[in-house]
Amino acid sequence: MRIAKVLLIDDEPHIRKIGEISLARVGGYEALLAASGPEGIALAVRERPDVILLDVMMAGMDGPMTLAELRARPETAHIPVLFMTASAQGSEISRYRSLGAAGVIGKPFDPMTLPAQIAALVGEARAS
Repeated sequence: MRIAKVLLIDDEPHIRKIGEISLARVGGYEALLAASGPEGIALAVRERPDVILLDVMMAGMDGPMTLAELRARPETAHIPVLFMTASAQGSEISRYRSLGAAGVIGKPFDPMTLPAQIAALVGEARAS
C-alpha cells in the first residue's frame, strides 16, 4: 500500500505542528490535521486519508471513542488507524489492537523516524 495522505488527530497544538513537519518534510506525505475526534472524523470522511494517527488521550471524545466512530462509518471503516500514546506498554498495545488499531506509536515520537514507523506498522498490519 502506498501512503500519500496522513491525518493526524491530536488535541495538542505542538504535537500537530511537529507531526505536520515530520509527515510533510520527512515523509513526503500530504498532512491533514485535526484538533479533536469530531473534527478528525469529519476530515476523514471528506478527505479519505491513507492512514490516521490518533491520540489516545484527548478531551471530550478520546481516541478509542473516535476509533469506534471511524469503524462504524463505511467511508472510514477500512482506513488503518495508528494510536499515539505515552503509555505504549505491551498490555496497552494489545488492548488498542483489540479495539481495531493497526498499531501503536509511542509519544513522544521521533519526527525523523515517524514516517518510517507509520509505513512499517501499516505494512505489518496488512501482512497479518
